[in-house]
Amino acid sequence: MSMELLSPAGSPESLRAAVESGAGAVYLGWGDFNARRNAKNFSDEEFADALRYCHERGVRVFLTLNTLLTDRELPKALETAAAACRMGVDSVLVQDWGLFDLLRQALPDLPLHASTQMSLFTSGGCREMAADGCERVVIARECSAEDTAAICKSCPAEVEVFVHGALCMCYSGQCEMSALIGGRSGNRGRCAQPCRLPYDVVAAPPEQSLGAAQAASKRFAAGKTLPQAEFISAEENGSKGSRTAKAGWDGRCAQPCRMAYGVNEPAKKSYPLSLKDSCLADRLGEMAEMGVACLKLEGRMKRPEYVAVITRIYARLLAEGRRPTAAEKAELEQAFSRSGFTDWYWQGKHGAGMFGTRPENAPEPKELFAQAKAAYEKGGLRTVPVRFRCTVRAGIPCVLEAATPDGHAVTVTGPVPEAARSRAVTTEELCQRLRKTGGTAYRCEAVTAEVDDGLSLPVSAVNALRRDALAALTDARTAPPQRRELPVPPPPVEHCAAASPRFTVSVTTAAQLSPELLALGPARVYVPLELLAAFTALPEADTQWCAVLPRVWRDRDEAELRRWLDHAKSLGVTAVLAGNIGHLSLVRDMGFAVYGDYGLNVFNGRSLDYLRKKGLSSACLSFELRFAQLRDLPKCLPAEAIVYGRLPLMITENCLIENAGACRCDRPNFLTDRTGAAFPLLPAYGHRTEIQNSRVLWLADRPEYRRLGLVYARLRFTTETPEECVRVFRDYLAGAAASGEFTRGLYERGVE
Repeated sequence: MSMELLSPAGSPESLRAAVESGAGAVYLGWGDFNARRNAKNFSDEEFADALRYCHERGVRVFLTLNTLLTDRELPKALETAAAACRMGVDSVLVQDWGLFDLLRQALPDLPLHASTQMSLFTSGGCREMAADGCERVVIARECSAEDTAAICKSCPAEVEVFVHGALCMCYSGQCEMSALIGGRSGNRGRCAQPCRLPYDVVAAPPEQSLGAAQAASKRFAAGKTLPQAEFISAEENGSKGSRTAKAGWDGRCAQPCRMAYGVNEPAKKSYPLSLKDSCLADRLGEMAEMGVACLKLEGRMKRPEYVAVITRIYARLLAEGRRPTAAEKAELEQAFSRSGFTDWYWQGKHGAGMFGTRPENAPEPKELFAQAKAAYEKGGLRTVPVRFRCTVRAGIPCVLEAATPDGHAVTVTGPVPEAARSRAVTTEELCQRLRKTGGTAYRCEAVTAEVDDGLSLPVSAVNALRRDALAALTDARTAPPQRRELPVPPPPVEHCAAASPRFTVSVTTAAQLSPELLALGPARVYVPLELLAAFTALPEADTQWCAVLPRVWRDRDEAELRRWLDHAKSLGVTAVLAGNIGHLSLVRDMGFAVYGDYGLNVFNGRSLDYLRKKGLSSACLSFELRFAQLRDLPKCLPAEAIVYGRLPLMITENCLIENAGACRCDRPNFLTDRTGAAFPLLPAYGHRTEIQNSRVLWLADRPEYRRLGLVYARLRFTTETPEECVRVFRDYLAGAAASGEFTRGLYERGVE
């Protein structure tokens, strides 16, 4: 099986550039629901034209509907997918569980692709989606060759791999940095790319408290040089210390990451979140051997000339079955790079060598882009081979058959030839006329003709015959397939809302599980599975103990995780908290109740219903939703929301602490900005890093959260001391106001 080359089409011109340069398929946005809403995208007329243009040339078109959707938006998203289905789109990429479930029920013949926003990086997760009807899975950019080979071997769905372009610092679908700090959600197609901005990574001395460390980071950050106008505007949000993102340099988003930072040197900028672009041009042969089905090129926000250059080079490599030359590598780097390229994730490596930047004044490769633009604008680079067979017989209409290698064939008829008065048409002359396909999407590969002697056929009749045949061939190639369109399934009728939620607590350290905390009566206690592995017994408490599964892991980790789960079960743990669809196959048949965590990005009632059908007993709702959206969300499962704590901004494959110099996880570590905001860096399973918000979410004095129909309200303890955990729990029981700096999160202001 040959690998498909999938190119980005952020605009009609980029689509033309991709097709003319050799793309086998393109992906694009149409409508309001795609992960690159800032790209030009396509109008209704442009989308219809794009489908005809691509299908005529044998290029497939994939529609991106890969954002999270509210309950109010789901009908319009389904309508968009249904319209695209009728028009003949080849597949739809989806992130939202609710939309995915709707599409497979209402449009059962429409091929669905699991977007990389679904955070798929294990065989189990990919098999889960394949079993639910996904034709293809787009795996995480962080997957290594070993990971990819394992998924290809065990997953019945096609596997798509990002091979060139930008790398997000956070696992796709798990980034909340742009949303929480700037009010622009990456999960809603509005990412402000905070990972491309400078930061400091600093550590506090081992004896320092969190508060002292934050104060130290403020002193450390003093003296940075970027203008205050480029940072967040702090303003009162009804309480002391609350900060709300307001208009920044672009009039919509404060983008607090647009600050100058450096590693351990206030005067020096560093970019610990800015990864180099990926380039796997040298690895295509390995992917072919593994069984990778599709190679994806990133760049819907890039200019058409960039799309043309990278598509042309990768198409040539695939066609010729070779690695890139030094000249081709140089062209890829000229087109766009950040301090060069990296393939370390593919190699299974991590480290500071993966990171790079691109100066704002980086020179444009004018000559390279001019050549690319001239080529795709001239056209004719992408044509379909056609074979003609013409029959000219006396007394009957002439017949022309046209066929393409992919199985399309048509037959058209022309006038009845007349007896020649002076000069008869010859076979050679007829064939020569039929070969003239210039200016069309076709090129004549072969032509045969059978002509009776002594007949006359005007040149105009031959030209019309050829035009009719090619027009009929185009109609056949662009005709939408017949697909079922079934009634929209009714929403679930189960209603699991509660009058007031019970508190749950999640902890990060064993010390936080104090007798005083447990005496306050949490309904559930969430403990990281890797922490439970070291327990010999659970503390005495009248609560349900739940193991928090690692947010990121790999196939090779699952034997260890299952051993830890068996141990947790022997201790008395009865449930697991699952934040990834791949967790379900990991814990299935182990006897645990399964609760959904925030990593599943539950944004609507249909998503809850999908997870209910997958066997979950409750689910945590997205903290990107506003109070009103949480309240109105239909709850067919007991719903939970995080109401206190440092909200997670990113989960990263790289260890930021180690990249900054040395692994010093025995003390507090922070990502800091010039205003002194300190974002705690917590170690995550597999030597990864989870970045926490600089301010704690505080809702104790907001009675609204108690009237949302939630069954559970989570207190998320990360950097707190055991004493602080107890104080916070008591304050929530009393509805107390916050002291010090805090945030209301997105529950009141929402996101774009």
